[in-house]
Amino acid sequence: MAGHCKNLSPKFNALSKLNTAMLSAALLVGLSACNQTKQPIDENLTSQAAAAENAWFSPTDAAAVSYLNECKAEYTTASELFETLQNATPAASDMALLAEIDKLDIVIDRVISKASLFRNVHPNAALREAADNCQQKVIELITEINLSKPLYAKIAKIDTSQLSALDKRYVEELIQDYKRSGVDLDEKSRNRIRALQDEIVALGQSFNKNIREDVRSISVSSTSELEGLPQDYIDAHPAGEDGKITLTTSYPDYIPVMQYAKNDALRLAFYKEFRKRGYPANEKVLKDLLIKRAELAKILGYSDYASYVTEDLMIKTPENARNFINKINVLAKKQANEEYQLLLNRLKQIAPNATRVGDWQKTYLEELVKTEQFDVDSQKIREYFNYNAVRDGIFDLTESMFGVTIKPWQTEVWHESVESYEMWEGDHLVGKFFLDMHPREGKYNHAAAFGYQDGVKGVQPPILALVCNFPSGTDLMEHSQVETFLHEFGHLLHGLFGGHQPRMYFSGIKPEHDFVEAPSQMLEEWVWDADTLKTFAKNAAGETIPDDLIAKMNAGRNFGRALFTRHQMFYAAVSLNYYTGDPTDIDLTETMKALQKEYSPYAYVEDTYFHASFGHLYGYSATYYTYMWSLVIASDMFSEFEKAGLRNQEVATRYRDTVLAPGGSKDAAEMVEDFLGRPYSFETFAKGLSSDNAKAH
Repeated sequence: MAGHCKNLSPKFNALSKLNTAMLSAALLVGLSACNQTKQPIDENLTSQAAAAENAWFSPTDAAAVSYLNECKAEYTTASELFETLQNATPAASDMALLAEIDKLDIVIDRVISKASLFRNVHPNAALREAADNCQQKVIELITEINLSKPLYAKIAKIDTSQLSALDKRYVEELIQDYKRSGVDLDEKSRNRIRALQDEIVALGQSFNKNIREDVRSISVSSTSELEGLPQDYIDAHPAGEDGKITLTTSYPDYIPVMQYAKNDALRLAFYKEFRKRGYPANEKVLKDLLIKRAELAKILGYSDYASYVTEDLMIKTPENARNFINKINVLAKKQANEEYQLLLNRLKQIAPNATRVGDWQKTYLEELVKTEQFDVDSQKIREYFNYNAVRDGIFDLTESMFGVTIKPWQTEVWHESVESYEMWEGDHLVGKFFLDMHPREGKYNHAAAFGYQDGVKGVQPPILALVCNFPSGTDLMEHSQVETFLHEFGHLLHGLFGGHQPRMYFSGIKPEHDFVEAPSQMLEEWVWDADTLKTFAKNAAGETIPDDLIAKMNAGRNFGRALFTRHQMFYAAVSLNYYTGDPTDIDLTETMKALQKEYSPYAYVEDTYFHASFGHLYGYSATYYTYMWSLVIASDMFSEFEKAGLRNQEVATRYRDTVLAPGGSKDAAEMVEDFLGRPYSFETFAKGLSSDNAKAH
């Protein structure tokens, strides 16, 4: 139950549904959204946004110039398509109009997806900046499309009685999206919406850039301070010319220290640096973002931004989200208290005067308890997981479950470490994907699936990119990183299998965004399955991971689950509370501290500013509850595989056809019911958090 990232990058289509699997920076405002800008936003934000509206970036770097010229050409094509759609007299027939909208969608998807990816991963800083600018310009166009009264009027006149069920849904949702964008408002209000959208995009871009580029470090004077860490980790961190060993806040450095280092002072110092990323720059950026979004919501007729953003999700209202958060928190509390006491008892063996467990101590102490009470040795476990073998094992799992074949794809990539593949089912191309899996300077430093090209049946295949920060080659991974890999690969599979709808609007990962984590969370279960692990988990001597080690892993698996769940509800409460009410006078740090006290078992650590690096506050905004909400559904869906076998192709095919392939063509609840044969239930998830179940394992 590691707290790794499972969020995704933004994806926006001109008239299509926001691709909700791509949300690390989404506005969830019609079709407008995005991430980072060149510099942190300051008091000159408004003038900066105005300047960006009137000017394209002018790079001198040849690669950046070439890329930006490509973007400009696509932008021009989209603008011309939009003008034709908006101004054509007489209007095209209903089906012709929908076909032209699809064309516009495809062009905008192509240009903004590439911009969203490149601004996060491209090694050329000038090209990343050009991608920022490209994204900003296209989003300005998207805002204009969202607020186009002439185009809206044409869509509203379509006679849906003559359409197929899918196209009827298409038109109805387009009309709903237009209304939510403010198209019916007066010109003054629509002009303010345009300005707010530009400012929100710039703020969100800055917020995420400040996180991405704020890679901090600490130094230790000798390897003795790294006692407890695996030897391969120590070997990979030699002393520099000054005789000191430098550790950065990138995941491959940070996670092992928090899990294994005996030096409590080291862990505390490292934790503080990690929790200061993005601070102080993001303090003002986030405050401005909350204020602008609140104003936007008010103009659109909502009491607050949380009310706006939850309206078209499964949860429907902020009140429902708050009730869900509180329900989960109460459900987990009893078991969490028992787990916390075990951690505290273990800490007292190290520090007899200890009265509470610190947030920087929890992972280390959980590791000790699992080792001592369940005989779980994570350092032994990691010997069986080198990156190359894990990648190949996940490919093998995908092929055996879904009857597909993954082959190398010879194409241009943006960095020498990036790999490219195609997925085939017989002679049918399912889709293509990139793997950008290892850390480097300037790269997105979490784990996410990014869109590159949404598929459209009979037009183009889906293409996605998996972006992570794992060790490379034969370097060893933590089991939690293997779990993250499979989780993110689950998003990629969703995009590939769901990327064959006839309308771009529904193609890809397009159900309600508080459902999109469920398929990936369900897939995590396979990294605990003995039959699956034994297909690829081998140590340096070529020995397969033994059954008794897998049994021990599973025996200790549930320990800490309730603590993790309560801490996640703290994150969810921060997300929701920041976006309810008037944010003008909100003290971000004090609000965060109060919510941590209410929901988390772990006390706030002074001089830390978690919210400044909580990228979900832009992408998921008020809806971080999504992860636990989706997990409830994932647990129920997994019960079907438990009954029939985790590699049962019949169940896997039914799951693919009913849950993944429909994209956004059905409501998520309906898709899950199609798979389960009944509505989803809370029962399976609740059992997993019960005290009795935890003890049984």
